[in-house]
Amino acid sequence: MDWIVHICSKNEWRAAEQDGEYRAASLEDEGFIHCSRPEQILDVANQFYAGVPDLVLLCIDPQQLDAELLWETVEEEVFPHLYGPINLSAVKSVQSFIPDVDGTFQQLPEC
Repeated sequence: MDWIVHICSKNEWRAAEQDGEYRAASLEDEGFIHCSRPEQILDVANQFYAGVPDLVLLCIDPQQLDAELLWETVEEEVFPHLYGPINLSAVKSVQSFIPDVDGTFQQLPEC
């Protein structure tokens, strides 16, 4: 299975569970939700989330998504962008995503 992943706060995920879908702020601001392939997530996390506590990693089955998923090039690398909310049925696991004491992410949780 080819998984995609998305980082969000625990509170954002709790809200999604109550709302029945997950909507990142980027969906309103940019028109899509940023996702990554598992092998990309440590670089993304260290670039944008270094030192941020209380994060979770959503492990998503792209075959189960209701919204359109496009693979787009950003700075010579291809990333999955989701053009709509994440339906909860596509989220196959939610993993705690905790930085090391120095604030960096070193270990990728298993999806």
